[in-house]
Amino acid sequence: MFGRKKKILLAPVDDSDNGSSQPRLSPRSPSEAIKPSMAPPPPPKLRRRRRGMLSLLSGLLTLLVAVAIAGIFGFSMLQQEVTADGPLQSDKVVVIPRNTGTGEIAQILKQEGVIEQPLLFQAYAYMNRQRGQLKAGEFQFKAGTSVEEAIDTLIQGRAILHTVSVPEGLTSEQVLARLYEHEILTGDVTETPREGSLLPDTYKFERGTTRQQIINTMQAAQRQAIEQIWQRRSPELPIKSPQELVILASIVEKETGRADERTRVAGVFINRLMKRMRLQSDPTIVYGLVGGKGTLGRGILRSEIEAATPYNTYVIEGLPPGPIANPGRAALEAVANPSRTKDLYFVADGSGGHAFAETYEQHQRNVARWRQIEKSRPAPETNDVDRVAPEGEQTSVTPGLRGTANAQPAGGRPGRGFDASEGTEKDPLKNKSFDLTKPKNVPALQQP
Repeated sequence: MFGRKKKILLAPVDDSDNGSSQPRLSPRSPSEAIKPSMAPPPPPKLRRRRRGMLSLLSGLLTLLVAVAIAGIFGFSMLQQEVTADGPLQSDKVVVIPRNTGTGEIAQILKQEGVIEQPLLFQAYAYMNRQRGQLKAGEFQFKAGTSVEEAIDTLIQGRAILHTVSVPEGLTSEQVLARLYEHEILTGDVTETPREGSLLPDTYKFERGTTRQQIINTMQAAQRQAIEQIWQRRSPELPIKSPQELVILASIVEKETGRADERTRVAGVFINRLMKRMRLQSDPTIVYGLVGGKGTLGRGILRSEIEAATPYNTYVIEGLPPGPIANPGRAALEAVANPSRTKDLYFVADGSGGHAFAETYEQHQRNVARWRQIEKSRPAPETNDVDRVAPEGEQTSVTPGLRGTANAQPAGGRPGRGFDASEGTEKDPLKNKSFDLTKPKNVPALQQP
């Protein structure tokens, strides 16, 4: 056998020491001869660092995607839970006391059967804090109310509103009695409001409102109404101040309950004031005797008509010193802009209204017609408030006829005249409460 011949490669040898410029070949190993020439690789440390950053970024991106997917899924599940119908089978009113925390509210709603999961309610309530805090009050939750709807109800504050109605013509004491009869109102009133300072109306309020707050609201409403009405009053009025406007309006309020007559009744009193005639109004006699109690509960006696009190307009000249009730807006408007007539008298006509007259002669004919109507009516019951006076006392009138602004011409003594409210629903001697909107009466009043 013949062996392969090996090639011997010569590598250049540096002969710089020999002074020769030609390279000298030297032997090179085969492995060195076949190794190709290439650029040096990057440092291993740099390669590992770059690969680590990419792995970290990739992991974070994956985590964010997973969290987003989980968040979307979780939010979807949360929305499904909070919008699902609740366990409430029928509408229910729930009271949330003041200064109640979110956790306590959740427990109250669970006890009342509005929600099933208090923790879910609390979590969703905290998520909605930017919309507002949960409010206290009395709220109505409908059947099947969801957690979202319950929170929305408490945040938006759609609390149940109660009402209290105060009719026109009540005295301040009678208004307080009405407020104390209302079971929803709380607290006491510090002092009886000044007569005529309350505006009769229907007022809405939430549970927890105090009686003093209602009084404050009524007083503010009355001040605003008087200011507005006083500014647009007729310039010819013999009324010098807003207080006098209220005084006369309270008398008008007691004299007639018909809206179509208020301005004409006010005109009668205005005409009498301008002629310096006494007003001669029965309700002023009653107020002078019993004050804020508002009613005698019996007929007016002759001695009481002639008895001098600061409010008895059969005795005093002009207006009494203060209002005899709390007039409504319509009565205030009627006095501020009364009818332009020459009427000086009016008497009940038997139909709930009044017959007006310019002269005493005309008035007497109206009186005669009214007496015929009275005769045709059944006799009053023995327990009628407007009953015959006790023996030994002479009443100023026969049943149904009492002295008031329709008695005699100026300068005459009070005679057998007639109450303008007589025969109407607001007759002060027949209606103990003057409350025409509800059958409930003011509590029984003691006789003076």
